[in-house]
Amino acid sequence: MKILLSTTSYQDTPGPHHELLATFGAEIHQERGPLSEEQMLALAGQFDALLCGDDALTRPVIESSLPRLKVIAKYGIGVDKIDVACATEHGIPVSYTPGVNHTTVAEHVFALLLGLQKNLVQQAHATASGQWARQTGREIFGKTMGIIGLGRVGQEVALRARAFGLTCLGYGNHWPEAFCRTHQVERRRELRQLLRESDIISLHTHLTPATHHLLNAETLREVRPGAVLLNCGRGELVETGSLLAALESGQLAGYGADVLDQEPPSPDHPLLGAKNCLLTPHVGSRTHESVQRQAAMATENLLRLLQGKKPLAQVNDVPPPPPFLPV
Repeated sequence: MKILLSTTSYQDTPGPHHELLATFGAEIHQERGPLSEEQMLALAGQFDALLCGDDALTRPVIESSLPRLKVIAKYGIGVDKIDVACATEHGIPVSYTPGVNHTTVAEHVFALLLGLQKNLVQQAHATASGQWARQTGREIFGKTMGIIGLGRVGQEVALRARAFGLTCLGYGNHWPEAFCRTHQVERRRELRQLLRESDIISLHTHLTPATHHLLNAETLREVRPGAVLLNCGRGELVETGSLLAALESGQLAGYGADVLDQEPPSPDHPLLGAKNCLLTPHVGSRTHESVQRQAAMATENLLRLLQGKKPLAQVNDVPPPPPFLPV
């Protein structure tokens, strides 16, 4: 049995997941993802199972991996890079790891927010180079945060926002009524209304055809002038050209993001070095604690599927393959 392991944080972080994976007795081939469609096609057909991150598992990749490929175990919660319909069509179960990284992603949202509002990165770099270049920042206390997507991460963001003294507005199809009532999150049924009322906007909705470029030239015109936009969801939720125009005009005072529409970005990506733009390399869920939780769950999912059992969490309704490993 041969398994492709492509998620770098899994590989780079010590923890019991390595020992568990070693017990499979399989040949583990490691790559440094996220892998492009071209890279995945070059590897297709060599593996019985994939333990993947945000690699491009498109229809051509999945179909080129047949008939050998039997299992896809996603490390993480976003499956927009996986053609789940194609996997389902070919009887390949796709597992994932919900509920393991919402705390650390929510913390990262506030790292980005405070970094922008306090001009933290510029002033730290200036001080390290011997300059004493003080800038005047802005408080977040008393401001209004609009949260788009009230799943696990969005709820964790709301908890921290309330602790910082922010008023919280929420928008999305999923509405956790009891949580929002307890923690005073006010619902806005129209996206434009939330954008007009928010000083800070934080994106936590899934990437789907309906949410692709959710924030574009038209919707960004509705944003309260001088607002800050945060994106720890997916880069493709925001249309890059319109975002740059909003930053240049001052419609947006800042953009803090842990995700891009191209990862890793090309050297000429327009957001690199953009005005009032603070970017991190998709590390919002990359803490020692979170990586170990994600990796343990992803590996346990893979183990269960290879034993012919249901995983802890699965995206599609496909039965496990005949057992590869003894129970």
